[in-house]
Amino acid sequence: MNEFARSAATTLLHGIGRRDFVRVVAAVGAGASVATACGSGSSSPGASPAAPAGGTEGFTVLQPGQGDVSGDHYLQSLPDEVLWGYVPNVHAAPVMTMRSGETVTVDAVSHEGILEDQGRNPVEYFGAQGVAEGDVLQDAIDIAADYARTPRNFDRDGPHVVTGPVFVEGAAPGDVLKIETLEAVPRVPYGVVSSRHGKGALGRTSGGAAPAGIVDAEVMPPIATDGRPSPDPTAYGNVSTFTAVEDGHGIMSYGNAQVRFPLTPFMGMMGVAFSPDTDPVAASANSIPPTLGGGNIDIKLLGEGSTFYLPVFAEGALFYVGDPHMAMGDGEVALTAMEGSLRGTYRLTVCKPGSGDAPSVAYRYPFAETADAWVPIGLSDPDGSINEQGSDLDIAMRRAVVNALDFLEQDQGMDRATAYAYLSAAADFAVSQVVDRTVGVHGQIYKSHFAG
Repeated sequence: MNEFARSAATTLLHGIGRRDFVRVVAAVGAGASVATACGSGSSSPGASPAAPAGGTEGFTVLQPGQGDVSGDHYLQSLPDEVLWGYVPNVHAAPVMTMRSGETVTVDAVSHEGILEDQGRNPVEYFGAQGVAEGDVLQDAIDIAADYARTPRNFDRDGPHVVTGPVFVEGAAPGDVLKIETLEAVPRVPYGVVSSRHGKGALGRTSGGAAPAGIVDAEVMPPIATDGRPSPDPTAYGNVSTFTAVEDGHGIMSYGNAQVRFPLTPFMGMMGVAFSPDTDPVAASANSIPPTLGGGNIDIKLLGEGSTFYLPVFAEGALFYVGDPHMAMGDGEVALTAMEGSLRGTYRLTVCKPGSGDAPSVAYRYPFAETADAWVPIGLSDPDGSINEQGSDLDIAMRRAVVNALDFLEQDQGMDRATAYAYLSAAADFAVSQVVDRTVGVHGQIYKSHFAG
């Protein structure tokens, strides 16, 4: 019977194509056995025959096409549709079209566990941590093995698997795309935090020296473990810390002890097409630096219940996601957050100038809000430059303050001097991240202060 199922799955896959096959599986609950036949594991992708170090006991792994999908539309991460290391430019062909106000559920795939310095084989990589083969996501396996849309250069390209873009009907340059995060659900009960040589808050400069403010002995990872240059990225000596999930917490082990911290799932990358380049691997479309179109903005407040506003630069906005995070501290100092694949559901709404449907700042700059606060954002170099990125936190801070002042003056009716004093007395500003070439700062202006 297993051989019959495998043969049937192969026939379906080749006969109707990967994209339509996975959609059939998603639509037909009874298709689970066929999906299993396509997988490389012998057990059901949604089940765990044994509890590995990743802690899958009692956890339903969200393989493609399985589990609850609450959105009006469902978008998977297929090797021939995602971009690996790059974001869509304004000329990109959409993989899906939806109406303004509709919702879409996206199965986002984490890059950690599939990257070249980790062997580009997630079954082997996670298997070494005790994760059963059936609990490794099939879309991660497929991307690692089959991605060929753009050349992969580990030293040059971004690491992120970028899903999309989605064309939102009615969106045009000059509008705002309102992105409401309705759900951000971990797909697997494990994640990875990585520190790579030459990157992170304590990484060496491109010339090999310690960055300003620290000495060689304080560089992380230590200089003595730096295996670059090498033709084999697995010999670079980069450090990846496997992190199990249990009861809504990440668990890191050290010696005979553990540290536990709460999960705060969010998508590190939500964006709209910004780069005008026609070359899909143009440097300005690299997935690492955030831009005025959002992207790898890494603000941990953007989880469930948050709203993110982005100015639109292309017809249809061309929305995309990537870089799913299970947890992150402000600053993201080691280079990555706790990276782990998520299933996110978003409501995408087009806001027109003069409608009052979006903060005024959002028509020219990313802006966010949560249930409790408005979140002005500042980036050090948001224009997507193709050369050396500006990474001055002072610039990011000043822009965040200016955007906060503009919001308070234009949307709340405060005079600018009073707004400046208020921000100093009662608003909070934090470093979003210092690791994405273009660094970021975000503020919180608390709504309760304006309640009466």
